[in-house]
Amino acid sequence: MRSITKIFAVMLVLAIGGLVVFLATWDIPAPTQKVEKVLSNDRFPR
Repeated sequence: MRSITKIFAVMLVLAIGGLVVFLATWDIPAPTQKVEKVLSNDRFPR
């Protein structure tokens, strides 16, 4: 039973390490859609 726990722990550490490496190297594309929003003058004090 102890060996199963060790194997599970090692697999968990490897999975977390793999996820960290994946997120660190993932090239997330920047948004390409232009955003325009009209703000009314009433929101800004003079």
